[in-house]
Amino acid sequence: MTADYTMLAKTIASLTEGETDEVSLMATVACELHHADGRFDWTGFYRNVGNDTLKIGPYQGGHGCLTIPFSKGVCGAAARTREVQLVPDVDAFPGHIACASSTKSELVLPVISKGDRLIGVLDIDSDQPNAFTETDAKEIAEITAAVFALV
Repeated sequence: MTADYTMLAKTIASLTEGETDEVSLMATVACELHHADGRFDWTGFYRNVGNDTLKIGPYQGGHGCLTIPFSKGVCGAAARTREVQLVPDVDAFPGHIACASSTKSELVLPVISKGDRLIGVLDIDSDQPNAFTETDAKEIAEITAAVFALV
């Protein structure tokens, strides 16, 4: 099963309408995304807590890393550069952090507030290699931008 992004965007918009609490928004988005697509093995947020550090936030799936510096891994790269990281093979990514040995590919998107503050990153892992496409990145980026537009 792959995500129906049109329906997913409508569902998430309905569930998050008017909400400005970042953690509540993260929890809802992580849950809805995770259960919308069979490729998504771990879906969650790492929050920017300052000092170039990410801390785990709401997520769905197995355990995740508790802390990730901006200088390491796919999530750190997304936070540091504020650019989407679409990684078809995590073992080929320099400095990849193996929070779960089952992860084969990863999609990480920076989450930016309306005031251009880095809220954190949305991390989606798959136990399948080359699981994500540019379309996934574009659609999920649009959903997160809409959800966090009021924060």
